Amino acid sequence: MSEKSKILCCNLRAEYDLKSLRVRKFGPERKSFGKTTIRLEADVVEVFPNADAVNEALRFLIRVVQNDQVSALTKQHHSSSEGADKTS
Repeated sequence: MSEKSKILCCNLRAEYDLKSLRVRKFGPERKSFGKTTIRLEADVVEVFPNADAVNEALRFLIRVVQNDQVSALTKQHHSSSEGADKTS
């Protein structure tokens, strides 16, 4: 045992069991608590300076896709009902 470990062990109370502690990793493998981390490619990072900018762009994209889906369904509904009108 090194001198530092001997000193550390002597200064700690008996109820502190450091052997049961788990080592927390640093870097990308580190566990995140309650948050999701997403890695962006360098070209994307150049366009979006922070998380708020990324979230704003993604929300806009979600609205565009949802509106396109609604428009496509509406057009499909109109074209099918027009076809029914022509046959009757």
